[in-house]
Amino acid sequence: MLCLLKFTPLFLVVAVCHGWLFGDLFEKQKELDEISLWPLPQKYQSSAVAFKLSAASFQIVHAKQSTAGPSCSLLENAFRRYFEYMFGELKRQEKSRKKAFDSDLSELQVWITSADPECDGYPSLRTDESYSLSVDETSAVLKAANVWGALRGLETFSQLVYEDDYGVRNINKTDISDFPRFAHRGILLDSSRHFLPLKVILANLEAMAMNKFNVFHWHIVDDPSFPFMSRTFPELSQKGAYHPFTHVYTPSDVKMVIEFARMRGIRVVAEFDTPGHTQSWGNGIKDLLTPCYSGSSPSGSFGPVNPILNSSYEFMAQLFKEISTVFPDAYIHLGGDEVDFSCWKSNPDIQKFMNQQGFGTDYSKLESFYIQRLLDIVAATKKGYMVWQEVFDNGVKLKDDTVVEVWKGNDMKEELQNVTGAGFTTILSAPWYLDYISYGQDWQRYYKVEPLDFTGQFLQSNSF
Repeated sequence: MLCLLKFTPLFLVVAVCHGWLFGDLFEKQKELDEISLWPLPQKYQSSAVAFKLSAASFQIVHAKQSTAGPSCSLLENAFRRYFEYMFGELKRQEKSRKKAFDSDLSELQVWITSADPECDGYPSLRTDESYSLSVDETSAVLKAANVWGALRGLETFSQLVYEDDYGVRNINKTDISDFPRFAHRGILLDSSRHFLPLKVILANLEAMAMNKFNVFHWHIVDDPSFPFMSRTFPELSQKGAYHPFTHVYTPSDVKMVIEFARMRGIRVVAEFDTPGHTQSWGNGIKDLLTPCYSGSSPSGSFGPVNPILNSSYEFMAQLFKEISTVFPDAYIHLGGDEVDFSCWKSNPDIQKFMNQQGFGTDYSKLESFYIQRLLDIVAATKKGYMVWQEVFDNGVKLKDDTVVEVWKGNDMKEELQNVTGAGFTTILSAPWYLDYISYGQDWQRYYKVEPLDFTGQFLQSNSF
């Protein structure tokens, strides 16, 4: 079982789905009123013993036993970043003083234990994000199997640092053992309906890291616009973006987002949703979309991707070959939701194809026909895929490692039971439509959701 937020039109989602928190938030908070750790660690013990921290004498270093060292740029970058978080302006103030005080706690030693610290890799669904943190007199030790757990531990350490009444940074004697409850903790941003400047995306990634989110679901294109600049098909953004120069993501932009996210232990999963949600695609690719009819004549409007033309699949093969090289994550989100069949039903060529295939008037079978071919195209790129729940509901043959995202709230528990019962990994996003927030304290229900509250076997609800 996983956790994700699904974007809804006209609203940008905000973080609420913490893998560490479900079922424990309100109970644990009673015990931890004096601290501000977020999300709460799995195991936490602290005392009133406090150690002063001086920006002039405290440092974050690699432990002698660590398999990572100064050549690990990811950790070096994180050391500098978290030092700035903790001290910032105070560091500059101390430098201006004639004499700075010494730290009670001289250093935080970061100890990576595995043979491969994964300094040059990318986080994945199977990433180990566990860590332990011990803060005691003279030094503190952060221990993790790899850099990803170390990043989570650095975030926790930074949250333990507080300022006293005299403006001095302090940290209490502490022991923490922590790991996420869910392997996937994500936020979806839609940059098609609302183009997001690069700095806004990077700011969101920074905030995600501070809250230990680890998946940026980039809903990068949709009906309104196609801002992704493709090298293979440049006309997609030239004719499909809100503006071909100011409202696009260049290859260097995308590369920057992916690297910025990697440095914070965040995966970037891009969504290219088809056959629906593709109106902007048709601006740049001739004959990709289905012509709609009014009676016996074309109406001038267009519907989903035309599933009966070989040219549609030839285009998809080239586009997803490029996408698979641009985005390093093991998964691509292929959408598959909310396909409007009315245009297909109006088109005489589609009707003829339906009869030839023996589909009758069941247009979900035509959708499945298209998606099955698309899945084969993506599988050929050696990528796994995520899909919205309609793809599963319509009986498309899926690979065993397919991730199915449950986003419809009406039958959420039944859907979870069916999807996990069929052996598929699941992302749950149905309970977290943030545009439903109204007034007062109704936000609390988002935090009280228990993702595993559905009927199923133990392995169905505890695979991650």
